[in-house]
Amino acid sequence: MQKLASLNFSNSFHQLPKILYSKVEPQELDQPFLVSANPLAAALIDLDPGELHSADFPRYFSGQRQLPGSQPVAMLYSGHQFGGYNPQLGDGRGLLLGEVSSASHGKWDLHLKGAGKTPYSRFGDGRAVLRSSIREYLCSEAMAGLGIASTRALCVIGSHTPVYREQQEFAATLLRLARSHIRFGHFEYFHYNHHHDIVRRLADYVIEQQFPHLINHSEKYFEFLKSVVNATATLIAQWQAAGFAHGVMNTDNMSIIGDTFDYGPFAFLDDYEPGFICNHSDDQGRYAFNRQPSIGLWNLNALAHALSSLLSKEQLSAALADYEPRLIRHYNALMQAKLGFQQRHPGDPELLGELLDLLAAEKADYNIFFRKLCDFSPAQATAKISDDFIDQQRFNRWAERYRQRLLLENSDHSQRSEKMKQLNPLYILRNYLLQSAIEKAEEQKDYSEIEHLLMLVQKPFDQHPGYERYAEPPPDWGKKLQISCSS
Repeated sequence: MQKLASLNFSNSFHQLPKILYSKVEPQELDQPFLVSANPLAAALIDLDPGELHSADFPRYFSGQRQLPGSQPVAMLYSGHQFGGYNPQLGDGRGLLLGEVSSASHGKWDLHLKGAGKTPYSRFGDGRAVLRSSIREYLCSEAMAGLGIASTRALCVIGSHTPVYREQQEFAATLLRLARSHIRFGHFEYFHYNHHHDIVRRLADYVIEQQFPHLINHSEKYFEFLKSVVNATATLIAQWQAAGFAHGVMNTDNMSIIGDTFDYGPFAFLDDYEPGFICNHSDDQGRYAFNRQPSIGLWNLNALAHALSSLLSKEQLSAALADYEPRLIRHYNALMQAKLGFQQRHPGDPELLGELLDLLAAEKADYNIFFRKLCDFSPAQATAKISDDFIDQQRFNRWAERYRQRLLLENSDHSQRSEKMKQLNPLYILRNYLLQSAIEKAEEQKDYSEIEHLLMLVQKPFDQHPGYERYAEPPPDWGKKLQISCSS
């Protein structure tokens, strides 16, 4: 295990042309203190867990001290935001510190969010606030706990540095771990600025770092784009199956390796509402839950256009053609598993569609329903679940078709139930739980709710005695909370 002062740093991004980044020193926070640290993330970089509570820990991750071997840079990129092209974005409040290699878990970027102004801050102060840092910290771990590709989070550091949003708040930093920080928007910036040589160099870099099996491939750029298309399709299928709404799928928030990236106004569904909008800035519903699959393809088209100096139109079209069948195939497989089916049957998509229509009509809680379904037995009455429905006859008609479908496989009920409980979480990171934890942290300086939620979301399928209330339906005030992009 490594100490903070001896982490195994490398800085491959510095080998790229200097136009891709600006060297920037973090701006230190005033009186930094630890809000929460994550031992599971520490293990990814072989960091000694004892270091998480050392006196130096907040200093290193608040800008007061620089980790030996790190070389902080702000990355330059652009992107399509709500469908319109923004010609220059970049790391306006975060710095790539460098890469740390682990013998067991490979190489991870360390990125300090809230590190102060950079050349790309525009009119911002370069700071993050405590509430947004807590949200990303917990949700990135929640996604990992669900088995969904995601960045990770090592810690949140609080401070006494005032910042001003709608009102005065206090600055915080978050240390994000990612296998790559390259976004679709990186390629867009250099394409639209006619730096096609940089587009090629950046593609070579991503292939070298993330897809080394393609380095000597005769059509490596085509295979690279296909890999991005397939990873993105798989990711969004996971989002849809889990009932996760990202909220702001701009191309600068899309990871080139298909990880969930840049947590802002996200939400897990409470009531099943296909058109749910979690971002109160999204007036047109561009990033509504049920539009995420189509937006994923839209964003991939934007990336393909940015790679048009490397590939022919025919190659771009061929790569993009993989998206829809891949997404549908993976989504159907995930949903079949959530329903407890071990085999595919021709009527399964229709059975699933009927269920989702029913959940939408009833405004049923998406995750609670699927967790209860784990205990459905073909040999017993369905009253426990049907009592949750207003139109019980409609549910019972569906339940009878579901019962007959289960009987086709003749599977063992107890084994199926246990397997389903490893796919349908008991605990999800509902926005009202997050809001309660944030208010407790901001108003009382009490960070215990953050620790409780971290424990639950990292093992969301397990029973946690004493924490039953966290698995209950949200109160009315806690449903469909809309979150802003403000941080």
